[in-house]
Amino acid sequence: MEKMNYAFEKMKMLVGMEVEDEEQQQESSFIDDFNRNCTLSTKQRLYGFAICLAAGITCTLLSMLVFFHPIKFGITFSFGNLLALGSTAFLIGPKRQVTLMLDPVRIYATAIYMASIIIALFCAVYVRNKLLTLLAIVMEFGALIWYSLSYIPFARSMVSKIMLACFDTEF
Repeated sequence: MEKMNYAFEKMKMLVGMEVEDEEQQQESSFIDDFNRNCTLSTKQRLYGFAICLAAGITCTLLSMLVFFHPIKFGITFSFGNLLALGSTAFLIGPKRQVTLMLDPVRIYATAIYMASIIIALFCAVYVRNKLLTLLAIVMEFGALIWYSLSYIPFARSMVSKIMLACFDTEF
């Protein structure tokens, strides 16, 4: 196996591709070992996805019941979003989930979405201000929509054009 990896690295150098250094190879082998040891069957993946998604949707819907209590609302809404986001890791695996989230096409959407979750939790738990928490939740919801649209080809550009057309018309 070691000879095969060495030959593969030499082939990469010949073609002009970047070659990983030893530290990155050890790190990737650790991640690969972790993924191999944490394998789930298709049925287990579907159960995990369904349970995590249902819990996320339930938390998000239950947050509407405590809408006027910013701490409870911010925590349950953000926790529901994190559970729903994490549910897809059961389908495609955590390594691929992170790879897709950090893809150049959606890196900014991911960063804004994660930052908005952190800001919403900060406003709810630390600041304890209803208005700031609600503004952070609105920002989180908008970031969630924009992040979700990044997985649909041409969806963000279509929405942008529609929004510009809506604001461009004269009344």
